[in-house]
Amino acid sequence: MKQESDDLGMETVLLERLEKEGLPRAIDLKAKVDAGERLDDMDIAFLERVFARVKETRPFLAAHPQYGELAARLIDLYEQITSKALANEKSA
Repeated sequence: MKQESDDLGMETVLLERLEKEGLPRAIDLKAKVDAGERLDDMDIAFLERVFARVKETRPFLAAHPQYGELAARLIDLYEQITSKALANEKSA
């Protein structure tokens, strides 16, 4: 019973964080790099925090495969952002 409560709390926190912080910021970064702009230090710090959180949430995702597709789509979005940002850096 406690594990279910802990899992529900973790789900709630992760989804709220994604909805209010992660996804809007990722969409903004995608638009920024798609426009040919370079990432600044704050953008890079945000991405570093995202990648650190990915490591932290791996056990949770392994235990909750229903979030697998969402996680895969987010990873793809961040890969698109970082690839385009790298291309923008190289062309600058």
